[in-house]
Amino acid sequence: MSENTSALRNFFVYKCLFALTLWNHVSLSVENKLLTPSNNFSEDGSDQKIKSLYTNRHQSKPSCDWVVIQNTTESLSLSEIKNRDVKKLIELLSNFRQGSGLQNLTLTNVSANWNALMDIFQTVWHSSIEYFNIDSVTLLANVKSYDFDYSGTSMKALTVKKIRITNLYFSQDDLYRIFADMNIAEMTIAESEMIHMLCPSSVSPFRHLNFLKNDLTDFLFQKCDNLIELETLILQRNKFESLLKVSFMTSRMKSLKYLDMSYNLLRHDGADVQCQWAASLTELDLSSNQLADAIFGCLPVNIKKLNLQNNQISSVPKGMADLKSLEELNLASNRLADLPGCGGFTSLQLLNTEMNSILTPSADFFQSCPRVRVLQAGHNPFKCSCELQDFIRLERQSGGKLSGWPSAYACEYPEGLRGTELKDFHLSELACNMTLLLVTALLLTLVLVAVVAFLCIYLDVPWYVRMTWQWTQTKRRAWHNHPREQETFLQFHAFVSYSERDALWVKNELIPNLERGESRMQLCQHERNFVPGKSIVENIIDCIEKSYRSIFVLSPNFVRSEWCHYELYFAHHKLFSENSNSLILILLEPIPPYVIPARYHKLKALMAKRTYLEWPKERSKHALFWANLRAAININLPIAIEANKKQSD
Repeated sequence: MSENTSALRNFFVYKCLFALTLWNHVSLSVENKLLTPSNNFSEDGSDQKIKSLYTNRHQSKPSCDWVVIQNTTESLSLSEIKNRDVKKLIELLSNFRQGSGLQNLTLTNVSANWNALMDIFQTVWHSSIEYFNIDSVTLLANVKSYDFDYSGTSMKALTVKKIRITNLYFSQDDLYRIFADMNIAEMTIAESEMIHMLCPSSVSPFRHLNFLKNDLTDFLFQKCDNLIELETLILQRNKFESLLKVSFMTSRMKSLKYLDMSYNLLRHDGADVQCQWAASLTELDLSSNQLADAIFGCLPVNIKKLNLQNNQISSVPKGMADLKSLEELNLASNRLADLPGCGGFTSLQLLNTEMNSILTPSADFFQSCPRVRVLQAGHNPFKCSCELQDFIRLERQSGGKLSGWPSAYACEYPEGLRGTELKDFHLSELACNMTLLLVTALLLTLVLVAVVAFLCIYLDVPWYVRMTWQWTQTKRRAWHNHPREQETFLQFHAFVSYSERDALWVKNELIPNLERGESRMQLCQHERNFVPGKSIVENIIDCIEKSYRSIFVLSPNFVRSEWCHYELYFAHHKLFSENSNSLILILLEPIPPYVIPARYHKLKALMAKRTYLEWPKERSKHALFWANLRAAININLPIAIEANKKQSD
């Protein structure tokens, strides 16, 4: 009798499954016989394994409207379930009692009223199903209180996505209470615009809660004492705003280890109220919020992994955070201007500071963070300068601690180096070592000063400066005293410059031969033409400017005379200022080169470039000498003659 009953039950189960596949245009093929002796089946006969499904478009449509997506011994996936199909679905699921092989059930695109949906949940709750996924649910009728029996379930995890309620006029507690009191380890309610969730009525077995992409706010689970078993809480993409209230929420979750609060609206203004986090919390994700530097005053003390990516953090305040257990810190996509120190993170092993505003990272980072094994600092706008050289040198000494090197590390500034990888950027030691640069500049300055001083002494530059100054002052006084008499009249054929030791030759030979005879030249001689009361320099300049030529009687005595040097300098100045050819050099006695002082370099240049007359020792050549000298000086002085006439009148 029991064998016949078991066979009939098996036949009914497979008849239902066969009808499902017919409507889905799928034909069922069985590798083994459909029914086997009763000792190979469990009591309800639902452990038969369906091997494969294939499409058959010529089958007729059964009375059920759902679509079979997957059908194996352990998994069943149905879609397009309407409210009218719920009763037949419940009849089907009722055959998979606890102990059967079906463990995974997925329902997609479900459209039913509240009671029908709860009936499905209740049936699943007392079946062999351990993992129940329901996606895209539309509730057609008002949500009401439902007496749900949570006892005797095999369920481990529930996932509900995209619930849409057509009628919003209902008591929300009736909806949330059903899910809050579920006695399972894992529950996910995602993308359902859920605005709240109740605290469980008693101590809950929840270990994993995922409320991804809803509309939950800071009021969630406040003062909730019944989630002491909860280890993982995911609240990503909701509408939380206060980090302080989030910390209060977790303070009663004694087993919480992982909290995901990313993509919310969290802020923390550093209020005087102290944050209170669960002591067990070791991993916290606060990425993509609106947190600033004050966040480091509101963090779990035992945290090991902290994600603060994509916030508004500009620095890590020293002394604010004391996270001795922190091992991984993600500060990517913030506003950091430098690498943070590890004063409060003594156990830090991994740091991510990518995509910040770091121009020149601190070179002493690894000294302050000795335990860091990996530093991700790429994709920052690095400024390639001397300061960056130390960081590049640090990379070579770090032994591969810089993640992404070298492709993720490139110059952003200056413009000419943009795109250059840091490994290819080099500056000389002299350009970057300020002390060495200063010492080198000082040495070069000293050498330059020494060279200039030597040249000044060797070339007697101070003497020339003094003479230039005197000449300038003389010209200025002359212009100031006689501003209208700036035009100078030539009164002399030549100005004679000689040493007092050569005066005998000048008086006995030079003056008589030039001033007497047919030429009757007028010579300017200091003994008779210098004006009393004027300075010697003024008299020299005045005579040179009023003379057509300047005759210099050269001899060893000449180069030893200071005043002869003055006269040569002023005459040479006239040579260049008036672009005239007024100098006549008479070499009275040979002058050895070593006798000429260094400051007489102009005399050396003149003797090397200009033709000079040499006084012949032979008397027979004297006539030719005087003829050549007269020819060099020969000029009529009508202006001077007229001036002399006026003076005589």
